[in-house]
Amino acid sequence: MGIVKNDIIPLEITNCDLNGNGIGRYNDLAVFVNGAAAGDRLNAHILKVKSNCAFARIDSITVPSADRIDALCPVNLKCGGCSFGHINYKAEAGIKENHVRECFMRIGGIEPEFEPIITDGKIYRYRNKAQFPVEISGSEIKTGFYASRTHRVIHCPGCILQAEEFEGILGVFEEYIKQTAITSYDEKSHRGLLRHIYLRKGTATGEIMVCPVINGDSLPREELLAEMLTEKSDSVKSVVININKEKTNVILGKRCRTVYGKGYITDKLCGLEFRISPLSFYQVNRNQAEKLYLKATEYAGLTGSENLLDLYCGTGTIGLTMARKAKHLTGIEIVPQAVSDAKINAEINGIHNAEFICSDAAEAAKRLRDEKRLPDVIIFDPPRKGCSAEMIKTAAEMRPDRMVYISCDPATLARDCKIFDSLGYKTVKATPVDMFPRTGHVETVVLLVKLPPDDTINIKMDLSEFPVSIHDGDATYPEIKAYVQKKFGIKVSTLYISQIKRKHGLPVTDAYNKPKSADFRQPQCPPEKEKAITDALKHFKMID
Repeated sequence: MGIVKNDIIPLEITNCDLNGNGIGRYNDLAVFVNGAAAGDRLNAHILKVKSNCAFARIDSITVPSADRIDALCPVNLKCGGCSFGHINYKAEAGIKENHVRECFMRIGGIEPEFEPIITDGKIYRYRNKAQFPVEISGSEIKTGFYASRTHRVIHCPGCILQAEEFEGILGVFEEYIKQTAITSYDEKSHRGLLRHIYLRKGTATGEIMVCPVINGDSLPREELLAEMLTEKSDSVKSVVININKEKTNVILGKRCRTVYGKGYITDKLCGLEFRISPLSFYQVNRNQAEKLYLKATEYAGLTGSENLLDLYCGTGTIGLTMARKAKHLTGIEIVPQAVSDAKINAEINGIHNAEFICSDAAEAAKRLRDEKRLPDVIIFDPPRKGCSAEMIKTAAEMRPDRMVYISCDPATLARDCKIFDSLGYKTVKATPVDMFPRTGHVETVVLLVKLPPDDTINIKMDLSEFPVSIHDGDATYPEIKAYVQKKFGIKVSTLYISQIKRKHGLPVTDAYNKPKSADFRQPQCPPEKEKAITDALKHFKMID
């Protein structure tokens, strides 16, 4: 027997998704119930029925789940922010951990070694950034968040995930709006001035940046706004106007103008100091970011001799926390202000082995590949959409030993790891990191390692049986390797050097002569490495 809209059905909830929906089955049909928890027994009011599932709200709960708690927020499940305010944190962490596993197995078809999710005891008041949409209707002023899947503003100036100071700053804006009679932006008509109130805080420093986003060039009496804000809080160190006149739902425009302060704030992360501007990417949960970066550093396995490439580097936070463990760091970021901040961040922290390039990540990677500036380790931290197929292909062609991929979307991460797997990189480890407690988001960091070429086999040999010398000619193998590394920025093996020496008729010890067995296969020197080794042989006057 089927169900139709407005039916009320008994349901046992057996699972929960990242949107805060409990999932149960009724006559083999999956039913998603907003605000339900695994273990709930309830009566569900059907709202919509599709061919393969139905959607419902809770009519009444007959037996509550052991995971269920009373939500602390008065607009929980209304604003579209918190998905898990109604269940305990242990259950939430388990849901996120399982979601990451399922994405890898279902989308990627791969199963790395999963490490336990990294959690934090602070699940409220952890966010250092907020973007509040504004809706002004007569004397009513709403600041808060959009309702789920809409652009209807739910008034919530006192969000319990945000820094406490933010509520007072929104109160200042309410008074400023009344004094200046400014209007809020309307997406349909493209009229109105104030679009969003964008706030950032340095968790370790306490510094706050206030950034009104406007559909115009200026606000009325900007000096009054700055005065009101700084009188409210000594922590307000910067007031910046962001100009966004585009017909778009993208929050921030590309232009900023400083009204008060230096136009940036600072924060401390992993023992370093970072400058944060309005357009700079910076993790919203500073404490968890430190744990994430420590895990990424562990996966990178740096020894001090590696060239490190940090793609989508933002203000350089990830790469700079690793720079002192690497030989050289190259960061790539498309946002000019973020690149400027990254360079300054390197300077103020006394890091001199880093360079930052303003460019599209895929295009920059291609240039580095073509210039033979090949990394030993690559770090990725792309937007939610993940890496383009072109970016993945180029990264694989650079043949780094290891890649560390950080993602805020397990689905696109699993998709990209599947592609990397087809290009010779195996996802060996994955660790979820809960950067966003109470919400339906989870960060994940993975380690990918280069697989041996398909045309090789692994064998064990006792080299004591062979009279091997590392000095077969006028230059030693280490000298040739060092020359190639310095001039071309690539690494070559003793085997490849021997192959090219033999090709030019130079003496090679028995250990590197052609194997007598036809079944023995060994990798052949790639053309670019042959060219580099030949150049070295000429440099050392071993050939003409």
